[in-house]
This record gives sequence, C-alpha cells and structure tokens, in this order.
Amino acid sequence: MLAELFAVMAPVLAGAGLGYAWVRLGHPYPVDFITRLVFNIGTPALVLASLSGANIDAGTFGHVMLATALVILTMGAASFLVARLLGYHWRVVIAPMMYPNTGNMGLPVVLYAFGSAGFAYGITVMVTVSLFQFTLGAVLDAKGNPLKTLAKTPTVYAIVIAMALLLTDTPLPPWLANTVDLMSGFTVPLMLITLGVSLASIQVKSLRSGVGFSLIRIPLAAVTAWFIAAWLGLPPLAQSILVVQMCMPVAVFNYLFAQRAQREPAYVASLVFCSTLLALIYLPLLLALLM
Repeated sequence: MLAELFAVMAPVLAGAGLGYAWVRLGHPYPVDFITRLVFNIGTPALVLASLSGANIDAGTFGHVMLATALVILTMGAASFLVARLLGYHWRVVIAPMMYPNTGNMGLPVVLYAFGSAGFAYGITVMVTVSLFQFTLGAVLDAKGNPLKTLAKTPTVYAIVIAMALLLTDTPLPPWLANTVDLMSGFTVPLMLITLGVSLASIQVKSLRSGVGFSLIRIPLAAVTAWFIAAWLGLPPLAQSILVVQMCMPVAVFNYLFAQRAQREPAYVASLVFCSTLLALIYLPLLLALLM
C-alpha cells in the first residue's frame, strides 16, 4: 500500500517541486501566459479527450455534477459559521471554503490514484467547481456579468459538446480525437508546475491561521461529500473521487481573487500555502482509506 501511495504522490511532488525550484533559482516563468494556455486550450481539450472516450453515461455525469454542486453550496453555507469562529468576514472565508484545488492538484492525484476510469469523474468535479467560480464567484465579487464570462469560457463549449456525445453515444472522429488527445497532454504537467511556481511566489505571514482553517475545512468537506454522494446513490468510484477532490487544498486562484478585491490577501495566502503542505500528510491517509 505504501508503494502505491508513493506512486500516486510522487508525480505531484515532482511537478510542483520542479515549478517551485525553477522560480527559486531565479528563472522566469510566464504564469499569465501558461494560465491562459491551460485554461483556453489545455482544459477544453482535456475535457473532450477524457469525457468523450470515458465509460460514463450521461445520467451518472449529471449526478456527479449535482453532487459536486450540493457540496459546494453546503460548504458555502458553512462558511458563515466558520468565519465567525475564525474572526473574519464571511466574504474572506467563503471562496476558500467552496473552491478546492480540483485542477492543478486534484486531477493529477485522481489520475494516478484511480486511473483513466476515475479520471472522467475527476474532470466532472473540476468542471463543476470551475463553473461555480465563474458564475457565483463573479456575483459575490460583484465584478462583471457572469453570463458574459461563461460565454467567453472555452471549457463551457467543451462540456456542451462532451454532453452531446455522451447523450447520443457518438465517438469523436479519429482526427479530432487524436488532436484533442495530443493537446490535452500538456495540461496536467503544466498545472502541477504552475502550482509550484505559485506556491514559491506566495508570501505567508501566519502559518497558524492556515493550519487552523484546514483542520476545520478538510473533515467538513470529506463528511459532506461522502453523505451527499451516498444520498444521491453515486457509484463507489465516483463517491471516492468526489471526497478526494473536495478535500483538495485551497485553490491558488482564491489568493489571486482576494488580492484583486483586496480582501485579506495575506490571510488567504496562508490558507493556500498551509493547506497545500498539509495535503502531503492527509491525502495519503485519505487515499489509503478510499483506494
């Protein structure tokens, strides 16, 4: 079991460690360009490549999206109580509570822990979290029209196409399947390297606050995801992946959004940094229970 867990975590550590070391050694890394590349090309290709060829029916796909949405909303509702316990405004806490790092860290862990069969479920969870960030997140930040933001998001169109293929049981043409498979290949490695780069760029002022938040959020997310998945009758594999994905550390994007809105960015930075470091401890334990 230890060898299996190490095999899962080693690529994650290697990818993030490479990004961290790259920046610490003084090499330039175009974070903005890489983020746009992954977001606009890599992720849509990954969605199409994973979902179009996955052994998952449209009904299960919809149930996983619904379960993820319910977990996100439950975590959002719990944010008001957690904010009072920690002594911060709910607007500071709600995004880190609702949006875990299901992309940069979640997808690689799911891929190496559960294989291609589980990867489709991991993609579904990641896509749902992203959709909430672009809609509800935009509303809470009071910046821009969420519908306009969605219309400019290539991943949304990839989801629509993938859903149509699932509903009609239609495979992608070979030329297109080969193309999106090739384009999706750079996505996961770049996600991991960018995670390491982001961690190296974050300045943390309070480790204690980050650890305290994580000790509240992680058990709450695990229990919430488990019970909602059981209530909706998700397959065991989908249930395990929902729990793992929703227990991922706080997404780096939360820090960027907090910095843009000037809502305690230093505090949110500590949440991202500490929860990511703690993930190296609790994720192997969680995977040992679910794999």
